[in-house]
Amino acid sequence: MPYFDAASAAPLHPVAREALLAALDEGWADPVRLYREGRRARMLLDAAREAAAEAVGCRPDELVFTPSGTQAVHSGMSGALAARRRVGRGLVHSAVEHSSVLHAAEAHTAAGGTVTQVGVDRTGRVAAGEFAAALRPDTALACLQSANHEVGTEQPVEEVAARCQEAGVPLLVDAAQSLAWGPVPGAWSLLAASAHKWGGPPGVGLLAVRKGTRFAPQGPADERESGRAPGFGNLPAIVAAAAALRALRAEAASGADEAARLRELVGRIRTRVPELVGEVEVVGDPVRRLPHLVTFSCLYVDGEVLLQELDRAGFSVSSGSSCTSSTLTPSHVLRAMGVLSEGNVRVSLPYGTDEAEVERFLQVLPGVVRSVRERLGVPVEEPEMPGKPAAAGEETGLVVDALGKRCPIPVIELAKVIGRVPVGGTVTVLSDDEAARQDIPAWCAMREQEYVGERDAERGAAYVVRRRV
Repeated sequence: MPYFDAASAAPLHPVAREALLAALDEGWADPVRLYREGRRARMLLDAAREAAAEAVGCRPDELVFTPSGTQAVHSGMSGALAARRRVGRGLVHSAVEHSSVLHAAEAHTAAGGTVTQVGVDRTGRVAAGEFAAALRPDTALACLQSANHEVGTEQPVEEVAARCQEAGVPLLVDAAQSLAWGPVPGAWSLLAASAHKWGGPPGVGLLAVRKGTRFAPQGPADERESGRAPGFGNLPAIVAAAAALRALRAEAASGADEAARLRELVGRIRTRVPELVGEVEVVGDPVRRLPHLVTFSCLYVDGEVLLQELDRAGFSVSSGSSCTSSTLTPSHVLRAMGVLSEGNVRVSLPYGTDEAEVERFLQVLPGVVRSVRERLGVPVEEPEMPGKPAAAGEETGLVVDALGKRCPIPVIELAKVIGRVPVGGTVTVLSDDEAARQDIPAWCAMREQEYVGERDAERGAAYVVRRRV
């Protein structure tokens, strides 16, 4: 069964599996002890740290291993913020950061700090100038991911890091998605990553804090990992994680450019899905992106049903649609970008993905989307009035009551009736589904209609659309 969700967790790399099994025999002892078994464990830990540091692009004594990537982010943010408390309590981050950053920012706000969120363009990319403009004299820390985990867009980390350095603000980079493909460039101050994103075992993260960066570890003191990751670490998993990262770098250096191969396969998906399916929005930057990840959204499709049908067809993919979330709200990333969220599919190819599996996915997808749309009653061809202005006395407005109906029904109902009003006429959609706030404007952009705006209603909200074509 093709597994296309490496952005969530990549399959264990074969080298990592071998290293894990070997380390279970050789690296089980406490590496701080001086007897033979402890010394052997310490040698394995030191070798793993050196390999990981080389991949990151830092010194071994600047890097510690943590129980997860989320823990690395939280420790890095709390330690940097605490160390610069005298400077101020300002925190700056992009609107599309991983939830680990957003949750840490919420805790910072609850403790009396301030947070400035920098918006992104429709591809999910921040403008370095706008990010720099958000830095103030009281900014203690800035956070920016190297590449987005949902749409694959790469961020201008090198330029932002230079701007932060000029302002005297440390920059923490979440490199979870990009570290497998190469080191993060630029004068960043802190970096966090997670091993299960690059084919290491789960339960291993890393945190790099470059020399000269003020840092005050929070929580009770511990003698291990420079006091930044307390407790007895999972040494076999750490060894396996470093081995996988080292193997990926060696493969790239040997000319086995897996990134280029996956980039071609993803490019094929980006090009052919809109041709095969129709009414699809491929999101994310088409050029400055991760090599293995592509996201697209399908109009008039229930995301949860789509994922279930793809699973039945043998494909494991992810989604940012609100109807696949327990919160019933669209992904904060898609929301920040202002793109369609319904029928959202994220495909992230692991190392070694067979080209034939991608081709089969492209063969299966159109039929799956068509069946989901038919199930929801989406008309194949929607009757429309001729595109001419309203005549005197002609009805120019319709109201669609979609209250109590979840995505994508409000948009489907809008699509069914937009052709019944003349050019210049309006359709008002009543909806209490949070996704409508995002998907109706996105539908207008895709169908070249005018989104007039939102107004309060007795229940939910009223979304007004004016017919332009």
